[in-house]
Amino acid sequence: MAEFTMELSDEQKEVRDWLHGFAADVIRPAAAEWDEREETPWPVIQEAAKVGIYSLDFYAQQYFDPTGLGIPMAMEELFWGDAGIALSIVGTGLAAVGVLANGTEEQIGTWIPQMYGDANDVKVAAFCSSEPDAGSDVASMRTRAVYDEAKDEWVLSGTKTWATNGGIANVHVVVAVVDPDLGSKGHASFIVPPGTQGLSQGQKFKKHGIRASHTAEVVLDNVRVPGSCLLGGKEKLDARLARAREKARKGGERVKNAAMATFEASRPAVGAMAVGTARAAYEVALEYAQTREQFGRPIIDNQGVAFQLADMRTSIDAARLLVWRASWMAINGKPFTAAEGSMSKLFASETAKKVTAQAVQILGGNGYTREYPVERMHRDSAIYTIFEGTSEIQRLVIARTLAGMPIR
Repeated sequence: MAEFTMELSDEQKEVRDWLHGFAADVIRPAAAEWDEREETPWPVIQEAAKVGIYSLDFYAQQYFDPTGLGIPMAMEELFWGDAGIALSIVGTGLAAVGVLANGTEEQIGTWIPQMYGDANDVKVAAFCSSEPDAGSDVASMRTRAVYDEAKDEWVLSGTKTWATNGGIANVHVVVAVVDPDLGSKGHASFIVPPGTQGLSQGQKFKKHGIRASHTAEVVLDNVRVPGSCLLGGKEKLDARLARAREKARKGGERVKNAAMATFEASRPAVGAMAVGTARAAYEVALEYAQTREQFGRPIIDNQGVAFQLADMRTSIDAARLLVWRASWMAINGKPFTAAEGSMSKLFASETAKKVTAQAVQILGGNGYTREYPVERMHRDSAIYTIFEGTSEIQRLVIARTLAGMPIR
């Protein structure tokens, strides 16, 4: 088990600086254009693939960093560059986590490489869980998966929404109901291979922020996938469902479902994204306050501005520490007895909203225009308190964990 430390190793510092350079030199110059276009920035993703950032190897190296800090460090630097473009680069990771968390070794080796493609032919993947009537309430999911034993195929039907890369992905990971009587315990995850008939893109959403990231509905119309596309395999699923039914009869503890396992693993990473956006806005505001003069002196000389900057930096550092703690705990198998993962996501996402709003205020009229990036950062920050569990859901998870109550 790696000791918890706040000091990055020389190797980690090299990776951080490399990522920071890519964010500064490639992502930031393209940020305003792709935000306006509201399109997937394929050229930037390809550049990331060419240098090795958008790749299975890089993702795996960071994911398996024994300190747990590889992923949050990478997320912070990329999202410091721009949240929309960064989400286009890392969005495939959520689907990859879904396979890593629930799949067999063969499935991991088969499907994750196809999610990324290569530098000459980049691909993306999508994780499809939310539905029009089932966002935070995963127990209300309606997408069904029915097993056709004669053909050893699963038939998927339903509509998914808010799917990053939905419809344009090479590989879709879809969470569906296999036993509706078990509620959220009756869910399973499936791979939908490229070119599968019956899968189509529905509505593409025009969003307030992160506009360079593609978000859309995914429609599944009697989509047939081989039995081998059930993550974890049918034997494992049957055993899990049998345990769930037995515990339901006895009134026992709940069994973690596939979607919740994916979100639980990714929440500190979302916190790191928020830290990156908050840090970017803070740095713009700090530089502006040091150079902008009013009444014959820099505005940072005014307590009203200086105290805001002090609070902004303090909150950012506190958020990063919560993210690092949760990430270290996760990689070392420490249970989140106080919902530390949700704590990190909650505090960091709320910090990003507050800090970016303060940055707009410090820049005044300039902060409200698209000539300065804090306007875009403020729009982007709103998503962190919404996706992968709203702030209200995070508070509910934390409260129920502290009270020793089951989390639905």
